[in-house]
Amino acid sequence: MGDLLARLLLKNATALIFAGVVLLFYAQAPHFLSVENFANIVKQSSFIGISAVGISFVLLTRGIDLSVGSVMYLGPLIAGFAMRDLGIGVAGGLVTAAIAGIAMGALNALFIVRFNIAPFIVTLATLFFFRGAGTWMTSSRQFDFDRSLLDFGLSSVAGVPVPVVFFVVFVVLAHIVLSRTTFGRQIYAVGADPEVARKAGVRVEFVKARVYMISSGCAAVAGFVLIAQIGRLDVAFGEGREFDVIAAAVLGGVSLFGGIGSALGAAVGALLIQTVKTGLVFTTVNLYLQPIVLAGVIFAAVLIDSLRVIRLRATRKRSIRPLTR
Repeated sequence: MGDLLARLLLKNATALIFAGVVLLFYAQAPHFLSVENFANIVKQSSFIGISAVGISFVLLTRGIDLSVGSVMYLGPLIAGFAMRDLGIGVAGGLVTAAIAGIAMGALNALFIVRFNIAPFIVTLATLFFFRGAGTWMTSSRQFDFDRSLLDFGLSSVAGVPVPVVFFVVFVVLAHIVLSRTTFGRQIYAVGADPEVARKAGVRVEFVKARVYMISSGCAAVAGFVLIAQIGRLDVAFGEGREFDVIAAAVLGGVSLFGGIGSALGAAVGALLIQTVKTGLVFTTVNLYLQPIVLAGVIFAAVLIDSLRVIRLRATRKRSIRPLTR
């Protein structure tokens, strides 16, 4: 009974943390539960959520991508120059941002897969390289986008804000890919044990290369979605966002050890982070204490992830029967 309860708690840890956070803030500020506030939380978490869904593909293969914040910056910047100089419009800008992001992911994949360099080292280097490239392109000046992009970002579809529409579409597509396709099953197989997956006929290098391209493509689109709401881009845009993105995925149950997690979980994690940030503002928590509180929530998620992996390994060991003569 105790073992079953522990498994249930670990399996539903994200939902329990989310419920606990909401109830805690509601007890201190009843208006926190208003429909308008939650709609605002979903909208504000959309761009982190899109990128968190993308980086989940990488984390599921035991990888890491520290460059997503810089991709959020450089991808939309390239799209902005194309919109201004080529007159390709908002739709063309979105496609350009996505292609630029995929290209940056391919560069990460080249060094990780082809030259077998640790993902942490490669993506740390490209974090600085991509941001440096963007700073050079703008000469550290603010880049203002055309008014048409702001009109697009502040518009809605059937009453639903455009950023939320993008968020939902990306979550649904990622969920379908991970749960209903052969490629999705291969991602989980590589994360569980790459050598076993290779022996089973999975093209491990192919899978790893694609997940980095997906991660960067999602990050670039996420940056474009956020810029569509503010209409401008400066040198600090996206800086440090890689930590929010990774934290959102881990909070949503995507394991840093690979093979465990889902796109839906990553989306919930992004909502949880924004809920905590908004709740801290509602309850007028000291501005300097807010990062500490958020760090505590993230640490709890990482601890739960570690406990989940330890229990899973113990279960696997118990399921292995000893050889008999």
